[in-house]
Formats: sequence, structure tokens, C-alpha cells
Amino acid sequence: MATTYLLVTVAVFFWAANFVLAGPVLADQPPLWAASLRFLLGAALMIAIAGFRREDLKGLLSRYAGTYLLLGTVGIAAFNLFFFYALRITSAANAALIMATNPLLTTLLASALLGEKPTTRHLAALPVALAGVVVVVSGGNLASFSVSRGDLLMLAANASWALYNVLGRKYMPKGSALGNTSLVMAAGAAVLFGVAMASGAHMGELGARAAMALAVMAVGGTVLAYLFWSMGIMRLGAARTAIFLNLVPVFAMLIEGALGTSPTAAQLAGGFLVLCGVSISMFPSLRTA
Repeated sequence: MATTYLLVTVAVFFWAANFVLAGPVLADQPPLWAASLRFLLGAALMIAIAGFRREDLKGLLSRYAGTYLLLGTVGIAAFNLFFFYALRITSAANAALIMATNPLLTTLLASALLGEKPTTRHLAALPVALAGVVVVVSGGNLASFSVSRGDLLMLAANASWALYNVLGRKYMPKGSALGNTSLVMAAGAAVLFGVAMASGAHMGELGARAAMALAVMAVGGTVLAYLFWSMGIMRLGAARTAIFLNLVPVFAMLIEGALGTSPTAAQLAGGFLVLCGVSISMFPSLRTA
């Protein structure tokens, strides 16, 4: 059990690191190519692992190609386009804190689209988490509240991922998590590559720093994170594993701090509210003896 907790924590750390690693990549690449390169590398590695494990990728693709295209477009292509465009403008800490509300947003979408009723704890947690996001995106200046374009793009990325969670719950084929994830990732990578080619944006040269950041994003923040997270879901269950998402903004702020960027007072205050709200929704209710 301790090993599973460690692997899930490592997955969350890699996802938090993605918010910081995007900076060097975007310094050398336009967002379309940054997203495409990350998932072309990640999908190639995932398919290689699936092939080594003798997954029936051809059989899955022949039966569920449309499903993989839908999920790859929403969860990989749309999310990462919004993600990379957002991080050209907003800070990694802001972006990570906005994403911390994803479990709550997923719950609301599941209620609207799947008819799953939110619990009382979810309903109580929502205004607390949303208040935290308002504090973060406003910079603490609530008197003249305005949202930056980067934060709006990150909110759109958050919505894309929540929609992917709900669509995946409804349409993801039963069976191999590795095979399904590999093909969803490949579909998303193909969509991203097609959009990048059609846009006419030129792929820049990757410097050593950007190449290293992209490699860590592809290997750690894509392949290993998805694999470790899937192992956590299998061994701990979805609810217990999702609690670890609370660590994403914490790790992102720690990484930024280690690199010399301290969090602002608004980010600390908003982050506290976001984490309180998400924790209220995710932790099981306490029962008296």
C-alpha cells in the first residue's frame, strides 16, 4: 500500500511540474507545437509499452476508433491547447490552483450529463473552492474584479478535462486501461499535430533547456504519471486516489519557489480556500462512534 501511495504522489508531482516546465518549452515553441511534441513523444512511448505488454491495440482501434477520437480531442487536444496558451500569460501557481477545482467541476458535469447526484459535501465545498479561485484570479483585488486572459484559458482547460472525465466515465471501453490510454493519447496527438500543421505555425528550434523540459513532460508528466495514476485507481479506488490532486498546487508552488518565484499573498489565501473546498468534497464523512 505504501508503494501505491508513493507512486500516486510521484504522478501528482509530475503533473505539478508540467505547469512549471511549460515555460521553457514555450520560450522556444509556439503553443500548438509545444502541445503536439509533448503528446507525439508521449503517445509513441505509450504505444511501445502497450506493444511490449502485447495489448490488442488493433482490435480496440477497429471497434472503438470513434470513441478514442472523441476522448482524445476533448481530453488531450483541447485541454493541452488551452493549457499551453494559458501558461504563456498566467503563472504556474494560478493555473495549478484553478485545476485543483477539477474534481468539483467534474462532479457538477456528471450531475448535469450523467444524472449523478452530488453529495451534500460536494455542494458545501463548491462555494468555498470557487471563492478561492476568485481570490487567485483577481489577485486579491475584489473591489475591481477582473480575470486575465490566461486565467480564462486555464478555466477552459479545466472545463475540458472535467468534460473528458465525464465522457470517459460514460464511453471509455471496458478492458485494458493501458490499451485505452495509449489509443486516447495517440488520437489526441494526431489531432494536435493536424491542427499545428494546418495553422501554418512554424516549429522552432529546441534549445537544450527546452528539450530537457519537454522530455520530462513527455516521459514523467505524461507516460509515467498516467501509468502511476492508473495503478492508484486500480488499487485505491477513484475517490481515495483523487484526494492526491490536492497536492498539485502545493507542488507547483514549491517548485516555483525553489526556482526563485515566491507565491503572492492572493495565491496563498486563494490556495488555502481551494484546498479547503476540495478537501471537504473528497474526504469521507466522519462518523461518530
